[in-house]
Amino acid sequence: MSTLNSVSKLNSIILSMLLSVMLVACSGEQHEAAVTETTAETAEHTDAHPPSKGAEGMAGATGTFEFKPSDWQEGQITWWKDSDGIDPGVAGCHIGTDENGEPNGRMFGEACLENGLLVESNPGAEELHSHGNDTGHPDTFDCNAWCVGQGKASGSCQVAAAPPCAQSAACSCS
Repeated sequence: MSTLNSVSKLNSIILSMLLSVMLVACSGEQHEAAVTETTAETAEHTDAHPPSKGAEGMAGATGTFEFKPSDWQEGQITWWKDSDGIDPGVAGCHIGTDENGEPNGRMFGEACLENGLLVESNPGAEELHSHGNDTGHPDTFDCNAWCVGQGKASGSCQVAAAPPCAQSAACSCS
């Protein structure tokens, strides 16, 4: 178990470093795309944490992991709303707000990891919530298992639009 925790911490550090590099290299709309692309291309997922309460018991839910946005604000409590709640079949956008729920221009979409898992932001739709140390804990889903649980033959993670986020992702079933 201690090896798994060490690997998880190392993966979080590497992801944070890569996201920080992407922040320096990008701005505006490019910044938002970089968050999604960096997450999808570089995140190694070890499922060190169980699914969130909202995803618990859902088909395909594999766990949560720590996520720091590319414009991470160390030591800050930040506020967010999720556009779709925990709904793997809908591409969502995590929208930064102030403590009163007023948008502040920060946002990031959901994403597909290299291993095919969907990064699904949480908690419920439009639920104002905080991220301590500006770090979220999104769920991950095996889209094939989620789609089979929905009565479909198969499924996969696909990039999709979720305005105002320029890019997001969702499980696509067939």
